[in-house]
Amino acid sequence: MSKGSVVTLNPGKDPEKKHNSTDKCMSLDALAQYAVDCRRCGERVILCHGTYDLMHVGHIKHLEAARQLGDRLLVTLTADKFVNKGPGRPVFTQALRAESIASLQCVDGVAINLADTAVNVIDAIRPDVYVKGSDYSNSKDDVTGNIRREQDAVEHNGGRIHFTQEVTFSSSALLNEHFSAHSDEVRDFLQDFRLRHDVSRLKKSLDSLAQLNVLVLGDVIIDEYHYTRSLGQTGKGNVLAVQYEDKESFAGGSIAVANHVASFARKVTLLGGLGGQESHEAFIHQHLHDNIQPQFFTNPDARTLVKRRYIGDDSQKLFEVYYGGETITTAVMETKINTWLEKHLSQYDAVIVPDFGNGFITQGIVNRLAEGARFLAVNTQVNSGNRGYHVITRYPRADFVSLNEPELRMAAGDRHGDIESIAAHIAEQLHTTHLAVTRGKHGVLLQDQTTGHRHVIPALSRQVVDRVGAGDAFLSLAGLCLAANVPADIAAFFGSIAGAINVQTVCNREPVDPVLFQKYLVTLLK
Repeated sequence: MSKGSVVTLNPGKDPEKKHNSTDKCMSLDALAQYAVDCRRCGERVILCHGTYDLMHVGHIKHLEAARQLGDRLLVTLTADKFVNKGPGRPVFTQALRAESIASLQCVDGVAINLADTAVNVIDAIRPDVYVKGSDYSNSKDDVTGNIRREQDAVEHNGGRIHFTQEVTFSSSALLNEHFSAHSDEVRDFLQDFRLRHDVSRLKKSLDSLAQLNVLVLGDVIIDEYHYTRSLGQTGKGNVLAVQYEDKESFAGGSIAVANHVASFARKVTLLGGLGGQESHEAFIHQHLHDNIQPQFFTNPDARTLVKRRYIGDDSQKLFEVYYGGETITTAVMETKINTWLEKHLSQYDAVIVPDFGNGFITQGIVNRLAEGARFLAVNTQVNSGNRGYHVITRYPRADFVSLNEPELRMAAGDRHGDIESIAAHIAEQLHTTHLAVTRGKHGVLLQDQTTGHRHVIPALSRQVVDRVGAGDAFLSLAGLCLAANVPADIAAFFGSIAGAINVQTVCNREPVDPVLFQKYLVTLLK
């Protein structure tokens, strides 16, 4: 049984006892025992579950209707950490949400659930009736599949599911309007975007990505985070001393991009280079999405690149160490890779190239990709290992280019010029139809050369845990969209959502989840 977070512990084992709102708040274990006591007295137990981020008349009518189905109404709420409804959600903490629910006369007990579904709650409480609102009755709208799983759990425990038909309101719409976590710029953008695009059509655009056959080609990188605690300055010299605590490894570089892509496209091939001495191949295979077909070429004298970052207090990055990765592609490897590309390149609808400039992608491979790819999306990342000589202009052609602002300025050799003019100039030089400039807190600029339009998407997340990998997430989703002929403004918007989701987790711990993506999308546009 998954234990709920304790708000106030008072199980109230006498089901006849009248509780005030504080007494009604209890742990999940206590709520389950309360349900047992009620059934022993011959009472029918009703269960409702939800987020209840903003209590409104729709919730009240729903809960009152649920109470009419039995003798005791128990309510569980999704804990804060499991509320995946977009930026700034939940607006109200789990303690405040629980207190609001408990204040209702029709409610007999409330608990917080530390899980993303109610299945564990249903198994613990075993309600006679599990009640959801009418907006959950259409199984086609259940993108998570949670309602189906919850219904199975209810029926397995001898109960039934019931959908109330009371008036419904959208908490997300009310929160977006009155308690928005967005800036005025984001709110104005979303209002305009809603007028131009219907959510159902946006979902169809997202679904169209599944049909793509995609090749991801680029540097394989293992990212390591070594977590430390500061001890202060050493006794001799001006040196920071830290206490080592833990480490975490992530599949980064082209692996992370392939995983993002594979969440939305059904067929994905990953082409990369490994070192023969410390390949990390077993780790890589363990962290690849199931629908990715790996195609690795190995240099027996090299090591797969590991970027080790030391993390201090408050997740501050102290410094970074590179292990291996230099000149990983030999002349023999290049010949084999180009032979493989010549044979297979034409079968892919899209080729997405996260080029980190660490020695895998040679100029010969660049030329082969530019000549043969049906749709080519490229990012040339500027990092500590290649600063000053790795720029997008090494590619003679690309259909979609995604760069951050320093990468674009370095390619143009223009430090202070107008960013829109520079973007148009580089796009024309590369014969690219779309060029995106990711600008961190200033959002994204997408230059559409086919129409001459510039699409500006403001940053969609204020909560930033880690920026590592956000550009890769944007490249993956925006690149897929443009390859599938999704309109440019939608492609930029989808890429921005992917980036906003990615910055809310550490490094590349998880690829962008399509279900979370849809929930984020719907919440933004309510």
